[in-house]
Amino acid sequence: MLVIARQAAPSWSGVAGRLLGRTTQIDISQPTVVSKIQRLQRLETVVYTMDKVVSGEKENAVLPDFLTGDRLLMIVHGDVVAGVDFGGLKSGDVVVEGKTVRLRLPSAQVFATRLDNARTHVYSRQTGVLVPVDPNLETQVRQEGERQLLQAALQDGVLKTANQNARVTLTSLLQGLGFERVELE
Repeated sequence: MLVIARQAAPSWSGVAGRLLGRTTQIDISQPTVVSKIQRLQRLETVVYTMDKVVSGEKENAVLPDFLTGDRLLMIVHGDVVAGVDFGGLKSGDVVVEGKTVRLRLPSAQVFATRLDNARTHVYSRQTGVLVPVDPNLETQVRQEGERQLLQAALQDGVLKTANQNARVTLTSLLQGLGFERVELE
């Protein structure tokens, strides 16, 4: 087990600690590092937020839309949350050698895509005179909105950003544990 001794900050307890020969010890052994990283489980490193206009319609192939059509135009507002999941991290994924730590960083992934119902609304709706409003059309358009939000986030590089942010956060965390060199694979 590797133990690093640090002197306490200049304060009464620090002065008393030096006089009594006490030092602060921080455990940064491999099992401890793995345990602290696993406690993170999911490290959410980016939230991609956007507005999107989504439409949906039901048509009849024979009759015109003003008689049997149902069209909906919706403005959706939502988030795509991405980051790194440490749930499967094993002790072999972390190697501690002195004040150096090497960590196999799991790939970034999307954790959630969600619409903000308070800011998502129907912009317009046109229903033919011969048909009732289809209650499922709005649900289908909302689902399509979530799909389009996810697609836009992926195209804009949300996973790359999540990975970069995870690297920065983990480097800071591990340096805070006393490591001078952090290598992320």
